[in-house]
Amino acid sequence: MLVRDVMSSHVKTVEPDTSLTEVVALMCLYRYSGLPVVENDRLVGFIAEKDVLHKCFPKLEDLMDGWASIDLDAMMNQYKDVVKLRVRDVMTRNPLTVPPDMHILKAATVMARRNFRRIPVAQGDKLLGMLSIGDIHKATFFRALAANFGVHET
Repeated sequence: MLVRDVMSSHVKTVEPDTSLTEVVALMCLYRYSGLPVVENDRLVGFIAEKDVLHKCFPKLEDLMDGWASIDLDAMMNQYKDVVKLRVRDVMTRNPLTVPPDMHILKAATVMARRNFRRIPVAQGDKLLGMLSIGDIHKATFFRALAANFGVHET
């Protein structure tokens, strides 16, 4: 079974100049944990919840010095400044993608090794869809279910 067989082809995208306030609203309202970033019909990046929140996280050096010196509530208050940024300021550029003709278990391996729950499906820099761990799980489940009941693919 190939990625194209199970991917979502209707994907919400954002542009690099989109405000983070708009993106965060989409993430919170529609439970998007990440969105592809497209410019001139080209996939140029990916913005995930962790990209936004990382701007508020303590830095590793700060943690090495100990928690006592870190005002975590003050760091949380930085969020209002973070959402004033644009997508381009925090997105992952040139995101890892999978091609539509890749086997879904190979794609799952790529995702698992990088701890991704979703990944853009692209041919070159053309976004074709998104693949999630849930898509793979559902397809695998229904295939196993069909095999248990003697249903054969045509």
